[in-house]
Amino acid sequence: MLKPQDIFVLLKLVVMGSRPWSYTILAVELGMSSSQIHSAVKRALAAKLAVRQSEKIAPNFRNLEEFLIHGLKYVFWAEQGEMTRGMPTAYAAPPLAELLVSTAAEPPPVWPDPDGEIRGIAFRPLHKLAPQAARADKNLYELLTLVDAVRSGRAREREIATKKLRMRLEQYASDNKPQP
Repeated sequence: MLKPQDIFVLLKLVVMGSRPWSYTILAVELGMSSSQIHSAVKRALAAKLAVRQSEKIAPNFRNLEEFLIHGLKYVFWAEQGEMTRGMPTAYAAPPLAELLVSTAAEPPPVWPDPDGEIRGIAFRPLHKLAPQAARADKNLYELLTLVDAVRSGRAREREIATKKLRMRLEQYASDNKPQP
């Protein structure tokens, strides 16, 4: 059975592109243990969201895209909470923040984080370490916020986030093609 951390790890693999990785490297970059990374990759392979390409494991971009856009919001739905300090996500973060104007009366969604720069409505991230990992990797942050917009957004936000997510996954997939 998939866990939210599996998607978190897969999104990191997406942004890593063709850069070589190991369980230890992923563990350090995501702040998780190597055994958690190994288990996440194993579940992703079983769910066909990742594939073995010779000696390398890579995201199965077509299946991952389908799952992120059509299934994720039903399996790992968005949980919102109280007002808190945190890191912006969904429509309140890049790359959607510059495209969507929120109403001043509505507080933005934020991942709870004591180092966060704004106050908003708590939005539970796919993994508790998402804010820390996102601070260290802008591309991962943007993919996670697009995924959050698909998980929680209104129709227009989901539509824009879906288009952006598809474009980014297509770009990463073309950059990640195995070399002959």
